[in-house]
Amino acid sequence: MNFVFLSPQFPPNYYRFCVQLNALGVNVLGLADEPYQNLRHELQSAMKEYYLVNNMHRYDDLIRALGHFTHRYGKIDRIDSLNEYWLETEARLRTDFNIQGIKLNEIEKIKRKSLMKEQFRQAGVPVARGKVVHDLESANLLISEIGFPVVAKPDIGVGAAKTYKIHNRVELEDFFRQKPDVEYIMEEFINGAICSFDGITDYDGNLVFYTSHQFSQGIMETVNKDDLIYYYSLRQIPPDLEDAGRRVLKIFNVRERFFHFEFFRAADTNEIIALEVNMRPPGGLTTDMFNYANDIDVYTGWAELMVNNQFGFSYSRPYYCAYIGRKNELTYAHHHGEIISQFGNRIVYFQSIEGVFRGAIGDFGYLVRSPDLTEVLAMAAFIRQKV
Repeated sequence: MNFVFLSPQFPPNYYRFCVQLNALGVNVLGLADEPYQNLRHELQSAMKEYYLVNNMHRYDDLIRALGHFTHRYGKIDRIDSLNEYWLETEARLRTDFNIQGIKLNEIEKIKRKSLMKEQFRQAGVPVARGKVVHDLESANLLISEIGFPVVAKPDIGVGAAKTYKIHNRVELEDFFRQKPDVEYIMEEFINGAICSFDGITDYDGNLVFYTSHQFSQGIMETVNKDDLIYYYSLRQIPPDLEDAGRRVLKIFNVRERFFHFEFFRAADTNEIIALEVNMRPPGGLTTDMFNYANDIDVYTGWAELMVNNQFGFSYSRPYYCAYIGRKNELTYAHHHGEIISQFGNRIVYFQSIEGVFRGAIGDFGYLVRSPDLTEVLAMAAFIRQKV
């Protein structure tokens, strides 16, 4: 099998996907703009060949790279980055080289939030009321129906970048004066907690692994307020959340992929409301959380799925696993040494976080686990306690 992995060095923990593919005999063909000598040794050893381009955004360079790989190794069987940023590029390359997976004619409905809404409705899952607005007049018309506050976000966007909560007409007029030159969708603000439905499907669309995460607050609030976040995996998935997740899986026909679906749990009605779909693993260290929460190796499981269409692990969710972030500019009541001394082996991992993720999950992150949610929440409070 020939597997082209775009940007295999990023995020930093994703090198493990390439290592496990290589262990199963796959020709891992790396393609990125990072000099080879800057790649970690394990990644260098896992790749059959690495093709350096000056700019990953020059599509002709990517075409030449895939042509080179095809000439040397034969037909390319898969191409992926497991990264939201390159979804459209991957789909275009799959289309041009007839590679299995999401093609260009399918990409709009999984990139545009306005089209996601239509899919959610077809799946029978409630959505926040809203639509694409092009000017102040269309926004005022929408707000006359749904009222303030509203959330404005790029119809195509990654994470919570350039997302705004608008409380009144003064803020609305300010938004349109400064609005970036991209299409925006505006929708009613949902007061509620964010939860996710995450996992992997096989080639036939069957769930081979799934879990759920509860977030302390939304990514929009975290980024816009430069705030702190923590989130944790659940041992028991609420039936209504699982039902909504399975409905969304079916309507989007998710095959042989990681997925990360986000929902609100409305504070007033307790209803599950669809937020957005992401056809890639959840970000940050969440793939490592999969492992610590279940005592499995999701990197190996994914590689086995690519090669044999089988996920070779059973799991029972024996632990709650949480990511707890800290930011460098804040002063905390407890230093790193105290945290390690206090919680011992319940701290299963910690590391500095690269700058691009900093706004969402902090400069430094801890992964903690326990079979007891009360203990996980106590650890989150201790680690995040400020002076």
